[in-house]
Amino acid sequence: MNPYRAFLKRLEKKEPKYESAKHAKRNWKKRRNTFSVSKTVLFFTLLFLFMPLIYIAIFSFNSSKDSTFTGFSFIWYKQLFSDSPALWKSLLNSLIVAISSGLAATILGTLAAIGIYWYKFRGRTYIQTISFLPMVLPEVIMGVSMLIFFDGIKMPLGLFTIFAAHTTFCLPFVFLMVGARIDEFDYSIVEASHDLGANEFETLTRVVIPAIMPGITSGFMMSVTMSLEDYVITNLVSGPGSTTLPLYIYSTIRTGVSPVINCLSVILILFTCIFAFSMRGMLKSIAASR
Repeated sequence: MNPYRAFLKRLEKKEPKYESAKHAKRNWKKRRNTFSVSKTVLFFTLLFLFMPLIYIAIFSFNSSKDSTFTGFSFIWYKQLFSDSPALWKSLLNSLIVAISSGLAATILGTLAAIGIYWYKFRGRTYIQTISFLPMVLPEVIMGVSMLIFFDGIKMPLGLFTIFAAHTTFCLPFVFLMVGARIDEFDYSIVEASHDLGANEFETLTRVVIPAIMPGITSGFMMSVTMSLEDYVITNLVSGPGSTTLPLYIYSTIRTGVSPVINCLSVILILFTCIFAFSMRGMLKSIAASR
């Protein structure tokens, strides 16, 4: 036999060196095909989470509005793109509010986290505690308090009031995520930056912010998601011409959920999946380049 092939054959048949490794390998082979409670619970949990999405995707191709599938058709997708201006306007309002409030909450929450976790001053613990109130208070109380505030300063209700309210209740989530990232930050890097002659602003923009960027990105994505799905606060602080997608959907429930909503939901799900996988690939390429 060729010595090279004999060497490869020996590598394929090579067993674990230590007895503990052999024992673990045998146990893994035995348990691989046996019943597992954790796998069963995971399966039913995923089924519970994804079954509504599968239902929406199937019935978006239903030829009728009935709750029973009567036939395959693209009629509702055609109606979505050709005869649903109010739906697209509400989606545009939701995207404008979500992105703008997400950016504002991310900037304010990041700066607040850096200031509170970085510097020591009187009242620091008190400010850190009350900053989490919008996160733990019921949305009804948040919405009513914001409505009373806007009425007190005589501000007309509209997209700007929705933007201000969403920024308020999204800010604590950004603060929490960025603060958790700062807790793991290595302050020796800051000292090295100062030793090399960088001032505080250069250290912040070139050292601190790039190091905590995962927390900032997570906070922004969380803010956008929460803003897109919020209904209670938005309903209380919205005005004429500022209908968002959740408000539009809830207003159509009285006559039954239109299959057009199912079509839009399928498009949003596909867009979210494509965006998530593209971001995953981009982050992998960035990590590989480093």
